[in-house]
Amino acid sequence: MILAPDFREKQIFFLESYKLKNCEINLKNETINIKEDGKTKERIPINRLIVIFIVGDTTISTKLMQKITKNGASVFFLKRNYEMYASICSYAEGNYLLRQKQYNLSEEKSLEISKNIVKNKLRNSLILLRNAKISKMGNKSRMDYKKLMVEKIKNAKNISSLRGIEGVISKDYFSAYFASINWYKRIPRGKIDPNNILLDMGYSYLFNFVDSVLRVYGFDTYKGIYHQLFFQRKSLSCDMMEPFRCIIDKSLVKIHNLGQFDKKDFNVKKGKYYLSYKNSAKYSKIFLKEILKHKMDIYSYIREHYYLILNDEGKVKDFVIR
Repeated sequence: MILAPDFREKQIFFLESYKLKNCEINLKNETINIKEDGKTKERIPINRLIVIFIVGDTTISTKLMQKITKNGASVFFLKRNYEMYASICSYAEGNYLLRQKQYNLSEEKSLEISKNIVKNKLRNSLILLRNAKISKMGNKSRMDYKKLMVEKIKNAKNISSLRGIEGVISKDYFSAYFASINWYKRIPRGKIDPNNILLDMGYSYLFNFVDSVLRVYGFDTYKGIYHQLFFQRKSLSCDMMEPFRCIIDKSLVKIHNLGQFDKKDFNVKKGKYYLSYKNSAKYSKIFLKEILKHKMDIYSYIREHYYLILNDEGKVKDFVIR
């Protein structure tokens, strides 16, 4: 487990290896060396690393992989379209007591935690609307909408009904918050427009970062609470990232408001949008910077969840966007 003072010093590193000729990554004197054609291009102190995203092909030494995981860091390998195809992660797999508690979590406790996740997501959605000076959501004032949905969440009898409530909240929220950026609708991985592509990108980075922290604690990230078991889905990582989606949402609106969005950065092929490789780094760095800004919030949220599950101590934690 990484302690808070150590985690505070950790950094996220983003490498577009496809821009380098014959990219090689190795270890030298506790430093990660990134080389192009045998010449060092950049050095990263390994003790400062928490996550490294590598886009494109590279050669990485086995000694470095061993050192990265020993230091509690993770590496995610992404295709040039930013789809993850492999990872090297630090695990605390020996934490069998935690996993035993995970598997034996009661339906009552699972529903309590799930309700708090959805309620926290609702709160952050309304905060973003307030900060954007948007007075209504779902044809109601923010306050009336909050009262109505909080009551519905409270009265939800099971996870299935809770998911239905969250679906309505998400639809109303997207329509209200993204109205100023030519919003159509949210279709994950649908590639229907640039906004959906950017949300997919940002959510993917957030998901992988959350997953890497969960694994350091020893969680089985496939065993979710709100998101139920599904083949090859890291349901717990989906759970823990929900309160933090607002970070990416806020970043997307900011990209538009600051004039950083350019439709020419995107290509269309057979009715589907794609982000061109040469322009992708601009958006990646924006999202990763915002995630890094909130890294201690993510760390604290997962730490409190760890103690809640392992020792049944404390309460379900909240995250409030600033």
